[in-house]
Amino acid sequence: MDEFLKESWQYLLNINFLEAMGLIFGLLAVFYLIKEDILTWPAGIIYVLLSFVIFWQQQLYGDFLLHVFFLLLNIYGWYHWKYGQEKYESKVPITWMSLKKNVFYMIISSVGIILFGYFLSSVHIIFPNLKPASVPYWDAATTSLSVIGMWLTARKHIENWIYWFVVDVLATGIYFYKGIHFYALLYFIYIGLAIAGFIEWKKIIRQQQV
Repeated sequence: MDEFLKESWQYLLNINFLEAMGLIFGLLAVFYLIKEDILTWPAGIIYVLLSFVIFWQQQLYGDFLLHVFFLLLNIYGWYHWKYGQEKYESKVPITWMSLKKNVFYMIISSVGIILFGYFLSSVHIIFPNLKPASVPYWDAATTSLSVIGMWLTARKHIENWIYWFVVDVLATGIYFYKGIHFYALLYFIYIGLAIAGFIEWKKIIRQQQV
């Protein structure tokens, strides 16, 4: 951990502007999400646009494609949070999913990891101009789980925080391995924020039921 913090500090002294902006807007998006604030979506869109450049440069093609979905889901989430409530509701409520839905999404994410991991491991063969994908199956895991997590976030299901927790743990290791230390630090912070978000949304659900 000391070495991790030391390298992160050294990286801070020579910070890449795009990564710094990604850190700021990524944290803002999660902060607003924990507070159930609709500003999470415009902050998330800016974060996605910055991430496009960074992930392409690092040959993290899975993360690049993931953020295409993120862009679309940020737009959808913004719309759904603003207009998706019923006539008798002041806003879209936070909800738990049924066991059936939880199992469904776990199966979908597992299949996604296998299929997308295979695709990423072969992407340089399919597209000869591309360099081989880095850590394809780990990349596929964060991609598949993040797509599900983002969808559950847009739909305001509390289980989204569980998916984000797993993604954050995996992504911290991947980005540190790739030398993107500021993104590794960002996702390390996200681990704690995912726990805080889950706790906060549980409180909000209890308040909704009063």
